[in-house]
Amino acid sequence: MADVSVRPAVAADAAEIGRLQNETWQLAYRRLLPAEVLAELDADRFAASWRAAIAEPPSTAHHVLVAQEGEHQVGFAAFGPDADQQPDDPDPEHTAAISALLVEPRWGRRGHGSRLLAAVADLARVGGVRRLVAWVPAGDTATLEFYRSAGWAADGLQRSLDTGAGAITELRLHASLED
Repeated sequence: MADVSVRPAVAADAAEIGRLQNETWQLAYRRLLPAEVLAELDADRFAASWRAAIAEPPSTAHHVLVAQEGEHQVGFAAFGPDADQQPDDPDPEHTAAISALLVEPRWGRRGHGSRLLAAVADLARVGGVRRLVAWVPAGDTATLEFYRSAGWAADGLQRSLDTGAGAITELRLHASLED
């Protein structure tokens, strides 16, 4: 059995998180994002953002987690208070949003995504969260299926994001942590 774990990220993880995000987006979103958008992605810029998010999070309710297999960082997740609440959202003060949950494709199908999602849920519950949400590109069938297989469902909300070279539609998924 491989040595697998999920742990809180530290600032020294930022460069690898940036690389993971860049490589995963380059592969997973090549059919969703225009080539000119993908060409502008930069692992170093991602790393700088993650370094700031880890070292100086906006609040104590913001978290970044890293999935490991042996000594390799294979994925990460980030979550915090839902900054995109809607007027009819249930229980807004106890809702958190997953802003990222990525596993590098070469490490896929080994349970890392499920471990990250479980760790997010556990940590969120400790913080008093009763509901999680995540926005997923409508064309990202792999991620949509991952969340659905974990019991998440679309709540009917959509948004359109301008990529600078076109728009992509995202669906909002949600799950209760009270079950």
